[in-house]
Amino acid sequence: MSSIDVAAAQDRIRKCVHCGFCTATCPTYLVTGDELDSPRGRIWLMKDMLANPEVAPSPRAVHHIDRCLSCLSCTTTCPSGVDYMHLVDAARAHIETTHRRPLPDRLLRALLPAVLTRRGLFRALLRAGRLVRGLAPLLPARLAAMLAMVPDAEPAAGLAERRAPLPPVGARAGRVILHLGCVQPVLRPAIDDAALRLLARHGVEVVITRQSACCGAIDHHLGREAAAAAHARANIEAWEAAGAVDAIIITASGCGTVIKDYAALFADDPAMAARAAAVAAQARDISEYLALLPSLPSQIAPGLPVAWHSACSLQHGQQVKAAPRRLLVAAGFDVRDPAEAHICCGSAGSYAILQPEMSATLKARKQAALAATGAHIVATSNIGCIGQIARPELHIVHMVELLDWASGGPTPLGLPMENR
Repeated sequence: MSSIDVAAAQDRIRKCVHCGFCTATCPTYLVTGDELDSPRGRIWLMKDMLANPEVAPSPRAVHHIDRCLSCLSCTTTCPSGVDYMHLVDAARAHIETTHRRPLPDRLLRALLPAVLTRRGLFRALLRAGRLVRGLAPLLPARLAAMLAMVPDAEPAAGLAERRAPLPPVGARAGRVILHLGCVQPVLRPAIDDAALRLLARHGVEVVITRQSACCGAIDHHLGREAAAAAHARANIEAWEAAGAVDAIIITASGCGTVIKDYAALFADDPAMAARAAAVAAQARDISEYLALLPSLPSQIAPGLPVAWHSACSLQHGQQVKAAPRRLLVAAGFDVRDPAEAHICCGSAGSYAILQPEMSATLKARKQAALAATGAHIVATSNIGCIGQIARPELHIVHMVELLDWASGGPTPLGLPMENR
């Protein structure tokens, strides 16, 4: 950490009054009961790290900070306004530059961003993964977790990835950029295609820039700040070149949390700070943008039960809570909220691979809570949650797929036949 980073982190740490409110909502603490797996416990570890910033952190500190999901439920709960998000980001960056991990860890942490941020390479490895999935029981837990995420079939590239947005219907109501991420277009292109149809029906012109890249989230949460900044800079330059728009629309809420924080990523870069802040100010989750537009007539029978899984990156990271639920209700769905709706499902980007045991525990807990709603359809806003939660009796879709269907689009893939 630089001296500026240390000073900023110390200011944030001083805000923590150790009240313990965060322990009631921290997923890892709820599972382990270990104080060091709570936000205030991790803050104690960070304070110890900052006392000697030139010294490598202890293995204990690395272990417990690695186990943080960055779900940010603690920030929603904290009465003192502790900026835990930037604290844990700084801790991860410090660990990345001062701590030497075992070779297998270093290789995996280098492999994940190298693969997941390159759609062509990601597709190729998914094809290879389908050929060797049967070996999963023989492999270490992390590799088995990676194979478990490989889909049965490879969907064709969607309209968004082909950069073929649909013309607006009727009078033009706006002009937006649609952020094309890295993982989502490969695993579920139907999400962005549904967004394109939905925006076109609203009369919105959509721009998809060829030069934009990964939002930077994968590298950022691994403490690789320079790589994250490189991705962010590429996006900023591409979006600036697109001309005036009303908003930058994001359909993966995990990306949205990072893009809305670009100003912090470039706070110490005089050449980029204002530009990053301008882009961050325009970033909107698609639910935020749709909530500003008139409702479209629903073409489905009202009352279909849908459980709403509010992704942590949306409800805690972006504090967007009312808009998605309101849109689904307006479209005619019977929206049901699960118990422990504030608790993470355990996906958290690459967390499910790096911490497979904790991720699996949280996954089972979330699946049980969603099943208890009695709804067989689950709507969410993040591709990681979709892959994490799905099981035979829980058909999980992105909320824009349901809104697109309700306003005249195709039935979302995998929906039970009785609902088609």
